[in-house]
Amino acid sequence: MDVLSTSDASRCGIDEPVTEDGVQAFVEHARHDRTIGIALTYAIELAATRAVVGLVQVRQLDPSFEAAEWEMTLLPAARGTGVFLEAARLVGSFVFGSLATYRLESRVLRENGRANGALRKLGAVQEGVLRRSVRRGGEYRDQVLWSVLKDDWGDHWVSTASRVH
Repeated sequence: MDVLSTSDASRCGIDEPVTEDGVQAFVEHARHDRTIGIALTYAIELAATRAVVGLVQVRQLDPSFEAAEWEMTLLPAARGTGVFLEAARLVGSFVFGSLATYRLESRVLRENGRANGALRKLGAVQEGVLRRSVRRGGEYRDQVLWSVLKDDWGDHWVSTASRVH
């Protein structure tokens, strides 16, 4: 529940205060979306402690899942630890390798230097700035639009057989 309580959890479709009922509704919605094949949601666990420190969501942008959008939120304590890059490599490898996705897009707040830098490390290309495209805390904020193509995934491939389920 802590992951969904972070101020940036609105990326995962949570715009209201987090309650047990709200978390249950989020989980049920994620299961439904996966069942009908339009989205995937994964919890990010630390291997040593099995503590959940984040969430990753991938949503189709077209019916064949060739284009998709992904987003991630991490607890503040997990940021800067390498967990983002490891989780992104796993999910990206799964989506490109198993779902036959060709293009992954991400939208990141312009001022989120850490996330923008991590996407750059993954080989993502900044395609533009979406001016005042999201409302947070009563203000409209700019987002950076990033994309990574399957052809550009390069040395980021990792085996997902035993780790993504």
